[in-house]
Amino acid sequence: MKNKHWLKAVPAIAAIAAIAAVQPALAQDAAAPAAEAAPAADAAAIAFTFNTFSFLVTGFLVMWMAAGFAMLEAGLVRSKNVSMQCLKNIGLYSVAGLMFWVIGYNLMYMNVDGGYFGVPIPKAIPDPASETSGDYAAASDWFFQMVFCATAASIVSGTLAERIKLWPFMIFTVILTGIIYPITGSWQWGGGWLSEMGFSDFAGSTLVHSVGGWCALTGAVILGARRGKFGPNGAVHPFPGSSIPLATLGTFILWLGWFGFNGGSQLALDGFENASAISRIFVNTNLAAASGVVVAMILTQVVYKKVDVTMALNGALAGLVSITAEPLAPSVPTALFVGAVGGLIVVLVVPLLDKLKIDDVVGAIPVHLVAGIWGTIIVPLSNADTNYVTQAIGIASIGVFCVVVSTVIWLALKFTVGLRVSEEEEALGLDAVEIGVEAYPEFGVGSQRV
Repeated sequence: MKNKHWLKAVPAIAAIAAIAAVQPALAQDAAAPAAEAAPAADAAAIAFTFNTFSFLVTGFLVMWMAAGFAMLEAGLVRSKNVSMQCLKNIGLYSVAGLMFWVIGYNLMYMNVDGGYFGVPIPKAIPDPASETSGDYAAASDWFFQMVFCATAASIVSGTLAERIKLWPFMIFTVILTGIIYPITGSWQWGGGWLSEMGFSDFAGSTLVHSVGGWCALTGAVILGARRGKFGPNGAVHPFPGSSIPLATLGTFILWLGWFGFNGGSQLALDGFENASAISRIFVNTNLAAASGVVVAMILTQVVYKKVDVTMALNGALAGLVSITAEPLAPSVPTALFVGAVGGLIVVLVVPLLDKLKIDDVVGAIPVHLVAGIWGTIIVPLSNADTNYVTQAIGIASIGVFCVVVSTVIWLALKFTVGLRVSEEEEALGLDAVEIGVEAYPEFGVGSQRV
């Protein structure tokens, strides 16, 4: 019975086979004209997709650096101020996003045309159905640029920790992310006057890190040191942080996020060259950080007879900041050299700040400001299209602008709403007096109430 049923099916099978044999030929004939027009459109769509994907993925890696800054700062401040640093970091990230949409993006990029700033209006996010051409989605570009803006504000947070009031800091963040950072960014990345001159800063050693570092330095000088940090006759009293594991975690998160920071700044992922360039950027970024760590470890062993873990952590960050101005052009030995000097900077500048009685809680000034200057000035070593004079002009002009504007803002805040908490409040800790939430209540005052 089974064999007979199979035989009855033979004619139907043969018919299906005949139709299948004819169909490919018919399909090929019909598709021939369309196939000739398709490659160009397909290539544009593929490039659009890959570039947009690159902006989004590297963008959320840079966003993840906000967590790195939060953990680094939480680990390096004392237990009584940990909640405040967490609050400041999520607050500044949110403010940066709002301000960069309201005025920052277009102030930085819209119609700069060789000038000093763009147009301070909100960024228009187009309907996805309307984006049928271009190199990447407009919204992906806004997101990628916004997370860089937030990074600049994070630098200020750590330096001024443990004694600045919350709301004056947030007011400064509004101005930094909405005005200071976009204006200086427009000079180079927006096609402004520094770009026309030939200044080069690939991913922001100066445009992001030194901008934040200058604002942090002026704030630290005007705000003053924490109570008891400096004593008579040049005495320096260390204030150990609450958690080295948290600080280490924060450093690794920042290291990871830096691949998005530098790699995404290639601004494209389509094609052989762009994909290869991003890969090379990853290698140079990683090795510069590693070099910074090793140099900081060796130098602290030689100078202090013990390896300082906080110096090693900041050595990694200084190596990363140093290579950020030019992570593509250097050979591996050059990248190692650039990162190594970053580690050296940390070990030399941290005690120098102590001698000057400038209290930088997390070491952001040597890491972001001084290493940022180093990374930017050394760009011509590997990039023949740049020169040291133009690089120095860019560093100096951005430094002067940031110092003057931030000084005016800090002083205005100091003489209106006030910058510092009282001596008694500082002793109690900002967690208790400013926000009322202790990070570790079972180990602190809170344990006596529950």
